[in-house]
Amino acid sequence: MIEINNLQKITGQSTNLDIQTLKVERGEVAALVGPAGCGKGSLFELLTGRTRPSAGTVRLADVDPANDHRSFSRRVGVLFHEDSLYLRQSPQANLDLLCQLYGLPKSRSLEVLEQIGMADQAGAKLDKLQSGLQRRLAFGRAILHQPQILLLFEPFARCDEGTIGLLSSLTRQMTESGLVCLILADDATHLDAFCDVIYTLNRGQLAGAYQPGEEQQASAPFKIPVRSEDKVSLVNPADILYAEAEGGHAGLHTTHGRMPTQFTLSELEERLSRSGFFRAHRSYLVNLQHVKEVIPYTRNSFSLKLDDTDNTEIPLSKSAAGELRELLGY
Repeated sequence: MIEINNLQKITGQSTNLDIQTLKVERGEVAALVGPAGCGKGSLFELLTGRTRPSAGTVRLADVDPANDHRSFSRRVGVLFHEDSLYLRQSPQANLDLLCQLYGLPKSRSLEVLEQIGMADQAGAKLDKLQSGLQRRLAFGRAILHQPQILLLFEPFARCDEGTIGLLSSLTRQMTESGLVCLILADDATHLDAFCDVIYTLNRGQLAGAYQPGEEQQASAPFKIPVRSEDKVSLVNPADILYAEAEGGHAGLHTTHGRMPTQFTLSELEERLSRSGFFRAHRSYLVNLQHVKEVIPYTRNSFSLKLDDTDNTEIPLSKSAAGELRELLGY
């Protein structure tokens, strides 16, 4: 079981995470989704024992990952965002090395290569294989020691459709045999087909949950209503360049000009969280589809240049720059 209770992670003056309770039982596939800046990275660091909570507890198969890393590594398999493979070695050599570390027979490497559909690539040059096959091998490494729990961070990053289908099927099969699986991802794309429950994370807190297959009402309309004196305009999110906090409300800067709204920036962020918007700064929410450059000025100072005619630049905070780098993989 994965169990989180009264969990908080505080950095400086900011509360990055505040999760009262979350449980994932044996045989269950759960996903936790949210855009960059929602707290996924901080939660993953806590789940893997890389950092310690400011308050509360995290337990995976009855293990505190920060205090008992040996037991954690035996009971939990982890797929990170980066594959972190030995590219100059073959797929089998990558798995054979881990077999030595875990005290497993080398025959286990061949079993896993068969599972992930790479038996015919066992001796190939890994750096010559497509990214989807490299992702399969990273997944194979996570399940090599037959863990009780599987943590998957953006499992379908850099994957082709065939690999997405295979990894989905393998995950479902293993959980039906008693494995516990938790997935962290930006959105629910490809997850509805095999997850039992999907949670949404917003600003470090659980904002909702649903079971795929249930009839869902959209949490917010597709267009953003903007009231003026004699009418209500409906703005397509694709036309929004960025939103800026102005006093107690937020103004939209669109391809057609500026429009004031009745929403706070946080309310807009919640409505636009599934439309490709990113909290670049405490006062700015930017549409990533309109960003063409990330500009570093100093070690701790960045901005985003947009593709509008004015080449508008939006400030990017240091913490947001890290989240964006993780999101886009640059």
